Amino acid sequence: MEVQETRVQTDRVLTIPNLLSMGRLVGVPIFLWLILWPEFGGPNNDGWAILLLMASGVSDYLDGKLARKWGQISRLGQILDPAADRLYVLSTLVGLTWREILPWWVTAILLARELFIASLLPILNRHGYGPLQVSFLGKAATFNLMYAFPLLLLGAGHSWIHTPALVVSWAFIWWGTTLYWWSAILYAVQARRIVKADRLDGTAAV
Repeated sequence: MEVQETRVQTDRVLTIPNLLSMGRLVGVPIFLWLILWPEFGGPNNDGWAILLLMASGVSDYLDGKLARKWGQISRLGQILDPAADRLYVLSTLVGLTWREILPWWVTAILLARELFIASLLPILNRHGYGPLQVSFLGKAATFNLMYAFPLLLLGAGHSWIHTPALVVSWAFIWWGTTLYWWSAILYAVQARRIVKADRLDGTAAV
């Protein structure tokens, strides 16, 4: 399974999918503020943080679906969508690890994946390519994590739903982490093929 390149269909900026992605980006600092406020003497706003994460997961699904359905795939959208995904994952990792809800080693595994992807970007750039389009597998991984985190936050409470939320959240975390790394490996394979094809083309031209 390869990372698929989706053709740009519009140059418009103010499309519904792009606005959804922009809304998710705006929600990142709000979420981080909500989740960390108790650490600085503020009230506990975990309920609002959970709702914001859930809304982000829904908008993440909708922006890609609507872009394809309405022919509104744009270059800006191809940048905004993965940027919003990564910032939400990173902000959630920072917030939950800071509050000791998420173990540091899970954070380390997920951050290592981000560093792995980042290490490929200069290689692609040298060959005239920007970031590759996110694969379905990568979106599925993000989807799993974006639903695991609010459940993990819910499981940190003391109500009757604590235990089932904790169990389900960890199932999502393990599955999402596996898919996250699997998609990264496929990304690397795709990047290697692009670089190899570019070198072969350069050799043929000589």
